[in-house]
Amino acid sequence: MEKIIKADKLVFDYSVLDENGDEVGKNRVLDNVSLEVENGSFVAVLGHNGSGKSTLAKHFNGILIPTEGKVLIDGIDSSDESRIYDIRQTVGMVFQNPDNQIVATIVEEDVAFALENLGVESSEIRKRVDEALKAVDMYDYREHAPHQLSGGQKQRVAIAGIIAMRPRCIVMDEPTAMLDPKGRKEIMKTIKSLNKDYGITVVLITHYMEEAAQAQRVVVIDKGRIIMDDVPKKIFSRVEELKAVGLDVPQATELMYELKKAGLSVPEDIIDVEQCAEYLYNMLKDKMKEER
Repeated sequence: MEKIIKADKLVFDYSVLDENGDEVGKNRVLDNVSLEVENGSFVAVLGHNGSGKSTLAKHFNGILIPTEGKVLIDGIDSSDESRIYDIRQTVGMVFQNPDNQIVATIVEEDVAFALENLGVESSEIRKRVDEALKAVDMYDYREHAPHQLSGGQKQRVAIAGIIAMRPRCIVMDEPTAMLDPKGRKEIMKTIKSLNKDYGITVVLITHYMEEAAQAQRVVVIDKGRIIMDDVPKKIFSRVEELKAVGLDVPQATELMYELKKAGLSVPEDIIDVEQCAEYLYNMLKDKMKEER
């Protein structure tokens, strides 16, 4: 399978400055990270605050350049300044605060903004804007003012602005962090649709377990190092290890974990509420049959 992102022994240090702005040391944020992301996949990167996950995300479209090691985007070295435009055409970035990405006073004008700056023909802009807004289910709001929208709707407009650029990969850095549960649900539905229906590679940076559980693959970062990398069911069955690095597990997994601790023979790899409810329903039904 083709690799759209490849990090090889990636090291990143932030400079530590004194009050005069002079460098007095280095703070290592990423430490020897090697990671490959397959084209068309949906990968969640999980870690608590300060783990290095957002710093990693910023390496995937050239916002940050490695201190040591390499990051290749579709085979292009991210440190090659002459190719930064190609890298950002390949990987789009969505941040946690949509207000920082929305620049126009009308939704469709905001989605068209980057395309106009790139000199794309007006007929092509119209086509791409309409397609992008339909992809995030915001077409009916195309003539609205962004400031009148909910947080979830604003974030979907920001995502549409990236989709209109036609990237093959979208990196989302905690896109639901500032949203209410309804907004989070909307964004997750959009993310899964972009991946499944449009074939866009998605890298989702998050600290919400339920979001990570919906990905095809979960990468866990702690103290700038990758400590786990597997399918969600296998990652979340490692409850003790996750708790040891300050992370929780999905609520359904937590319930199964507690039931197992209480002596019940239940599976450890249940990660969503529907699965959990179905298993418990069948378990009770079988128990009632036995008692008859």
